[in-house]
Amino acid sequence: MTVRIAMWSGPRNISTAMMRSFENRPDCEVVDEPFYAAYLARTGLDHPMRDEVLASQPTDWRVVAETLVADEPAPVFYQKHMTHHMLPGFDLDWTGACRNAFLIRDPAQVLASYVKKRAEVSLDDIGVVRQRELFDREADRLGRAPPVVEGADVLADPRGTLSALCGALGVLFREEMLSWPAGRRDSDGVWAPAWYEAVERSTGFAAPERPAETLLPDDLRRIADAARPHYEALAVHRLRA
Repeated sequence: MTVRIAMWSGPRNISTAMMRSFENRPDCEVVDEPFYAAYLARTGLDHPMRDEVLASQPTDWRVVAETLVADEPAPVFYQKHMTHHMLPGFDLDWTGACRNAFLIRDPAQVLASYVKKRAEVSLDDIGVVRQRELFDREADRLGRAPPVVEGADVLADPRGTLSALCGALGVLFREEMLSWPAGRRDSDGVWAPAWYEAVERSTGFAAPERPAETLLPDDLRRIADAARPHYEALAVHRLRA
């Protein structure tokens, strides 16, 4: 029986490094942001490599969802999802077949990184509000908080934090999750050249940056302030090593 793990993150977190970590397990296959094309097709947004993304994936969310719950590619099937890709019109019933977890990062740090890749950004683009909605929905379904991991905690203590996450998801921690070969993967989304430069050079989780105040211009600060209550609502449930 395949264990389906749906990891829900916003952009500019360590979501691709987490995908690398799970993919390096010998018992795991991964899928990279399978709803990206459906999201772009529905919203009409202009993202880097938009045409390539639309050509690379189904644009009907129903087709994507069916694949995610029908396929059994390996004992562990890790699904990297962006929360903002799950638009209100996309049904979420399929998530009941998955073990859902949530990867969070301070909104100010997200925004500081995001604008280096895409100049225009809104609150919806960083997915924090949608992440809380998905978290609350899953908590109601389970009757308890689903697993939450803070990206900074993974960087500070990969073994401890990943062990806690695996325990919460009901899978064994594997030492292979702590490192991986550098380079691109066949499993990477077609958008990798626009977004994955750093992770392609990586061979493991980077050391955390020294904590410092993230200075943002006023327009980005307003977005960060609006996102913060939603981030903090999940952060109280973060797993500790």
